[in-house]
Amino acid sequence: MPSSIERILGTALAAPFYFGQILIQKTKPGGFVLSHRDDHSREDLQRFRNPDDAIEIAKYGDTGSYRPLKTAPNLRHGWRLELADLEELRRALDYFYPARLAVFATWKGGKLKTTPLREALDRQSGMYRVAAKISDSQIDDLVANFCRSNGGCLRTILWKRDRDGAIASTKLPKEKFDPAWDQAEASARPGSTIPATVPLLCQEACNLLIAECRKVVKGK
Repeated sequence: MPSSIERILGTALAAPFYFGQILIQKTKPGGFVLSHRDDHSREDLQRFRNPDDAIEIAKYGDTGSYRPLKTAPNLRHGWRLELADLEELRRALDYFYPARLAVFATWKGGKLKTTPLREALDRQSGMYRVAAKISDSQIDDLVANFCRSNGGCLRTILWKRDRDGAIASTKLPKEKFDPAWDQAEASARPGSTIPATVPLLCQEACNLLIAECRKVVKGK
């Protein structure tokens, strides 16, 4: 019986593939090597051999600044993570991009439910309740800036602005909403590129975007 990660990633495991800013390459016997996708030709990489090392690798960017959003395009360079098997690969990828494998698996199975931004805002309480007062035009500008792939977030947006199905932002390119496109490329290309690309999917607005909505409403 294939393991859960084999079912999730399918044929991508047979060859090098991208997951966000990570390049995953298969080794023998049954192991994997992970590195920053920009470092594929470097030989001076710092070596790690424990999947838990992904926690520290993902924590800070190249400048040493903390990365509160793990799907931001600022994963640090200069490392090589050598893993023994599929289970270690699963653990490491969950540390790099929390919950993205599970979301991808649910989407592949046709069972992923998305939450409109307005619904996510309406369920906020306490100091974040005011975020629901953000206007559509403010959402248009905020999402275009905060969620953009170039400098914002590498997730592919699947959620809508409201229950009527309005697009999250009219100021983002259509590729931002297409799982077949590689969000980590400045000029996105279809998912048929080699190496293959497994998308980072966004089924609902993250807490950081909710917090930014509040800031916009409060005028900060």
